[in-house]
Amino acid sequence: MNQTTEKNATETANTHNSTRTDMIKTEASSKQAFYDFYLDEHQNMACRRLHFAGSSFGLLGLAKSIKTGSVKPLTKGIAAGYACAWVGHFFFEKNKPASFKFPLKSFASDFRMYGDVLRGNLSLKDRKFDKAR
Repeated sequence: MNQTTEKNATETANTHNSTRTDMIKTEASSKQAFYDFYLDEHQNMACRRLHFAGSSFGLLGLAKSIKTGSVKPLTKGIAAGYACAWVGHFFFEKNKPASFKFPLKSFASDFRMYGDVLRGNLSLKDRKFDKAR
């Protein structure tokens, strides 16, 4: 391989890696932007608590489904989870759940919020204790 061919191959590889890195950064910033929006939709502490309880019901349903080999507990857990979340939005937050427009992103963000609560990055007592932003 001559020097020109090596140089072109290196430039092509660098461009490819740079483009891939840019795509990953854009995707990560897009996920963060949606999560920031998601947190804005969950300012009310009663709504956050209901989301936390609902996610816990969903996880308990999943665990029981795995243990029993039945889908019924999972279905009940999901129903209870969404019921809690929607009560939080309609009665406390006074907005529409993000899951109506962005179901998959909202589902992922709900569990990210759940994890942030467990790690102490989001408070269920007062927003002034939030560290997630």
